[in-house]
Amino acid sequence: MLASFSLLPRPKTLHRWLSTLPSSSIQNSVFISRSTDPLFNLTFEDWLFRHCPIERPLLFLYRNTPCVVIGRNQNPWKEVNMASLRARGVPLVRRRSGGGTVYHDLGNTNFSIHLARQAFDRRTTAQLVLRAVRAMGIERARLNDRNDLCVGDDKVSGSAYKIVNTRAYHHGTMLISTQLETLGDLLRVDNRGTMVTAGVASVRSPVCNLQQSSPATEHDTFASAVVDEFRAEYGLDDPTQTIDEAAGDPAYIQRGIAELQTWEWLYGQTPAFTHTLENAFPWGAVTAEVRAKHGVILSCTLRTPDLPSAALEALSSSAEGARYGAWPTGSAHVSDGPAGDVQRWLSEALV
Repeated sequence: MLASFSLLPRPKTLHRWLSTLPSSSIQNSVFISRSTDPLFNLTFEDWLFRHCPIERPLLFLYRNTPCVVIGRNQNPWKEVNMASLRARGVPLVRRRSGGGTVYHDLGNTNFSIHLARQAFDRRTTAQLVLRAVRAMGIERARLNDRNDLCVGDDKVSGSAYKIVNTRAYHHGTMLISTQLETLGDLLRVDNRGTMVTAGVASVRSPVCNLQQSSPATEHDTFASAVVDEFRAEYGLDDPTQTIDEAAGDPAYIQRGIAELQTWEWLYGQTPAFTHTLENAFPWGAVTAEVRAKHGVILSCTLRTPDLPSAALEALSSSAEGARYGAWPTGSAHVSDGPAGDVQRWLSEALV
């Protein structure tokens, strides 16, 4: 409940002018990105985190074109409707922080608050964003016990955190006018069978947009409110710096973007998991147990009381060392009959 912590009002400040500075002379505390490329924005955020002075509080605000962003320690096959993702042509991105899976589009604004580790407090930064939302007239906004920002019972903002040595950041989403139907479709997972994973699972929650409570709210109004609260909280008065894809250290940015696009990062970071599936065919039933780690299949055990074990042995042995999601579609041809039925089933189920 809100009564459990202090919500001190912050004085409103004049909106600062925007200035565009060369990437070699970043001296500011507030950054707003003109880019809507998720790979650039996430990499620039990482560059800020690792290269700017730790004693200076930083705020970074940005929007991305449609994408699904999973946490560093998550399993995409458990979190995301991969078939729908591919059908819609929406890219998948694995970020460098932990936390759950989120959907980004231009109706969602992302905020990132960077502090020295000794000054970092998750509740304090969450309260800062809460004050910004309330300053826009959304009085029903509140924080839940996970520091998610809600309007009534519906979540409008989820957060993730990263702490490395003496640095820390809190970044989160803010649903303003996001396509909630698309969000629901992409994050609605109907895993066939049972998937047991060592990865971090997302906490599913009902969501809504800020515009459902305040139709006039836009990206710019939310960004301005957060900037005002950030400056008041940390006693800052320097101009906002708008950045584009030339900002930061070009070599670092290029390497970071390239890393985010590699299979090894996107899928190879997936913790170990076991996917158990069952299916009934006209000729009998089959149970498949697929074990994978770092996105690579360790083993596939196929069991059926209705066929000799040798009938599926070739298909099962072809799985070892294959990339999950690419097998068995990329495996050697399997003849028609029961083995072919199982191959076609697994091709649809393991996506």
